[in-house]
Amino acid sequence: MARTDLNQLTWFQAVAQERSFTKAAAKLGVAQSTLSHTIKQLEARMGIRLLTRTTRNVAPTAAGERLLATLTPRIAEIEEEIASLTALGEKPSGSIRLTLSDHALESVVWPKLKPVLSAYPDISVELILDSTFRNIVEEGFDAGVRLGESVEKDMIAVRIGPDWRLVAVASPAYLDAHGIPERPQDLVRHICINMRHETAGGLYAWEFQKDGQELRVRVSGQLAFNNSYAMIDAAVSGYGIAYVPENIVERQMASGELVQVLDDWSPFFDGYFLYYPSRRQNLPAFKFIVDALRHRD
Repeated sequence: MARTDLNQLTWFQAVAQERSFTKAAAKLGVAQSTLSHTIKQLEARMGIRLLTRTTRNVAPTAAGERLLATLTPRIAEIEEEIASLTALGEKPSGSIRLTLSDHALESVVWPKLKPVLSAYPDISVELILDSTFRNIVEEGFDAGVRLGESVEKDMIAVRIGPDWRLVAVASPAYLDAHGIPERPQDLVRHICINMRHETAGGLYAWEFQKDGQELRVRVSGQLAFNNSYAMIDAAVSGYGIAYVPENIVERQMASGELVQVLDDWSPFFDGYFLYYPSRRQNLPAFKFIVDALRHRD
């Protein structure tokens, strides 16, 4: 068969999707007679009918449906790659909407975004802070940030930060009054500062691990928060033991305001990943933000 003109394929796609020569011709900006003639040439070259034509409508044949299913993602990919290449010569601009936790923002995202936003004022970013697992497609987010172990398998995931761990900490005054827990099981006899797990609706069961042994301990106390920074403040004030990300409590531990306990039971968790539903995110601002946040060892 003679080599098929790409225009013939894209014009066939337009007619098959619009199911009308009139609408397709208007969309493509060509004469209807020219469009009809081109489709006939394509059918002649392929030796098969691609469209059924009646006085009222146009519909793809079985072969036409198969060709349309093959063409649509490939043409979209070509168009998106052309847009991406064109964008290389443009100044990054656009709006990005992200959902993430307060810890992800403070420990990973915001330190990396600050220099980018300062250098590129045409990029705007909306950051929605919560710890729930949102449906980013249905709720209109461009991407979300979540621990690697929590990202759905059908999402594209890009690591943006190193692994980290939770640590149990308390004030010296609290430990003097109540003693130091030697094992995770001892926490049930202590006053603990709980974390509300917004997605599940319950209180977070503290996770520990040592020598292959995993333990989950449900603790109790006077206070519960859905914010790690509030938990740290409460622990400094002597309200109990808190289980918080190590990298945001280092200052308080270094100053002696808080003391770490159960260090050898504190496991590492997967670091944060930026996740989104499609590889075809061609908005220049989005690609620029992904590259700025990407973790580099």
